[in-house]
Amino acid sequence: MATSATTEHVIAPAAPAAASHSLLGDYITLFKLRVSTMVIITAGAGFYLGSLRSGISPFHAGLVQALFGITIVTCGSSALNQALERKTDRLMRRTADRPMAAGRISLVHGLTVGFATIFLGSLYLALVTNLLTGTLTLLTAIGYVAIYTPLKRVTNLNTFIGAFPGALPPLIGWTAARGLIEWPGVALFAILFVWQFPHFMAIGWMYREDYAAAGIRLTPTLGDTRYAALSTVVQSLFYAVLMIPVSLWPTALHTTGTPYAIAAAVLSLGYLWYTIRFARILRDPDAPEARQYARDLLRASVIYLPLLLGAMMLDAKGRLLF
Repeated sequence: MATSATTEHVIAPAAPAAASHSLLGDYITLFKLRVSTMVIITAGAGFYLGSLRSGISPFHAGLVQALFGITIVTCGSSALNQALERKTDRLMRRTADRPMAAGRISLVHGLTVGFATIFLGSLYLALVTNLLTGTLTLLTAIGYVAIYTPLKRVTNLNTFIGAFPGALPPLIGWTAARGLIEWPGVALFAILFVWQFPHFMAIGWMYREDYAAAGIRLTPTLGDTRYAALSTVVQSLFYAVLMIPVSLWPTALHTTGTPYAIAAAVLSLGYLWYTIRFARILRDPDAPEARQYARDLLRASVIYLPLLLGAMMLDAKGRLLF
């Protein structure tokens, strides 16, 4: 599964100039295990809600099996992503020390691990959950690695296209529990899809010099600085506003009740507030404060999503009736 177009560089620190490395540490970087945590959280939320839809406890062996398979495929997708971007990664200070970019893990090694984990993880999911979940997971990995990753050097539409595989983990968690695609699962997909844009625009603005140096085409790197800032802010605000009704969709579908709706409205308004604050980069896009506004929005986004999903799970209505 994709690590997502937008969670891929969650608050990523700059690579150290020199450091000791171990194979275990390199694998942790290759698999982006910290990023995989967000995938596990969102997929787990989908499984939890889907299980309640079936009227069964979500805390059974199926949860562990589903999350294990999803994690394996996520790790494989990350490995193939770094195999394809090893040359690009060398051009960015933030990623130059990744194991494939630095040559500590060979291309053959990375490709073998990546393909093997994606194939075996998808097969495992098809066997222990259902064919739909295994297929969706495999297609997500393909979309992330074979479509989104190459497009990053071609068009800034890669952000929109990459948001599709990036938003699939909760829907895949839902299908792992239910065996079919239903509107509550689609609502989870929509929440994660919309959430990604302010999140990723903040990342793009923080590291736009790095991205530009590597030839990666993003909204924050296109045109002159003021045009890039305006385009970045407009997109961020559009999706932050859209996040409010989308976050309330589960209540409209009777997946959750009024307590969740109140929590979702408050959280989404807070997300919008940080996005409006981010719009201050228009005053002086090159000022040091502009980067801080982006960092604050990024931090708000990675706090917002788990809190929203947590509120949803706490207020889940159980078996849904339509």
